[in-house]
Amino acid sequence: MYIRYQAGVPNHRGIFPGVFGLANILAREGKLSDAEWAAWRSGNDWFNAAYPDPAASNPDVYNPQVNPSAAAWFKDTATHLLERVEPYLELLARHGVEVVRLASVDPGRIIYEDTVQIVVVPHESPS
Repeated sequence: MYIRYQAGVPNHRGIFPGVFGLANILAREGKLSDAEWAAWRSGNDWFNAAYPDPAASNPDVYNPQVNPSAAAWFKDTATHLLERVEPYLELLARHGVEVVRLASVDPGRIIYEDTVQIVVVPHESPS
């Protein structure tokens, strides 16, 4: 089983950013208080050290021309990572950002995998 937290509505490009991307947008736009910024920065630093960056081994993994709509999903066995998502969800809720939790056994075509996550190109929806 795979778990993903993402925006409840698509962005201007039709993409559903994940929980980290959503928090990063708030930080980049200067919408975080000093305390929120410190918690966000600390959380990002922890996650950056805790698991591999898929783009480090596959620079095209998130390239929209190569892998449109690529999205990262946690493996449900990565409980040490999933437990640390809650502060991000609370931060986003305080800022009125809708986030949904998805769970799937087959979220798409796997283009990257490691011990804690996969990155997929979602299956096309039937027209």
